[in-house]
Amino acid sequence: MSRVITAQPLTRESFAAFGDVIDFETDGHYPINNGRCERYHALAKPEAGGPNGHVIINLFRGTPYAFPLQLSMVERHPFGSQAFIPLSPRPFLVVVAHDTPDGPGTPHAFLTNPGQGVNYPRNLWHGVLTPIGEPQDFLVVDRGGDGSNLEEFYFSHPYEIQLPEAP
Repeated sequence: MSRVITAQPLTRESFAAFGDVIDFETDGHYPINNGRCERYHALAKPEAGGPNGHVIINLFRGTPYAFPLQLSMVERHPFGSQAFIPLSPRPFLVVVAHDTPDGPGTPHAFLTNPGQGVNYPRNLWHGVLTPIGEPQDFLVVDRGGDGSNLEEFYFSHPYEIQLPEAP
């Protein structure tokens, strides 16, 4: 069984089974502020359940990983969604997996376009924040509150995640 996964481009269609793509490529926008601003509306729906659950906004500064990436662990958040919105026009790697009776299934890897973000619904297995090439800052919409909102799963054998070859 091959354990090598090549990241594919992140699109709304390819990522729909895993969550929301956050970018400007949507029909859901309209002008506000007397036409001086364009609002891209309801790109994701944050979730914040569990004891005293509430939505919080964070800034994350991520350090890049070496590729090919050895994926040995994924995580999920049972009480809330988690959105990652890059603050620079650089791509990053998104790794997700469906839940199965034995834990996460085979991972899927996506390479964002510069400026694209993602929203993971609660309980979706996903990789950690993975900038490419240089440190990167993110706005993160997350769940705050009581209780443990983190589950980690370690694969018995790591997957190798490769970036697509440059054209």
